Amino acid sequence: MKSSFNNLINSEKVVLVDFFGTWCGPCQALMPILKDVKDEVGDDVKIVKIDIDKNNELAVNYQVRSVPTMILFVDGKPRWRQSGVLQKNEILNVLDVQASVKV
Repeated sequence: MKSSFNNLINSEKVVLVDFFGTWCGPCQALMPILKDVKDEVGDDVKIVKIDIDKNNELAVNYQVRSVPTMILFVDGKPRWRQSGVLQKNEILNVLDVQASVKV
């Protein structure tokens, strides 16, 4: 997974990674919000969900200590990160400010 993850975040697209746990209530609450964000931004942003229990090494590598944790990658570099649930407009604002993704 690590090499394919590196290929993914180093793509030309902006990538928003959601580190989550299937057992996590707030993670479940974030799922429909991220779907709404994806519907807004379309192909301008790739949204990837990473289950920390199945990808523990990645979670450790990116120092994910609580879930949900979102990390925004631009040109393969982490540009922003936040733990907890954000609302759609907050996430869209982050994409605009940090990655110039206009909606």
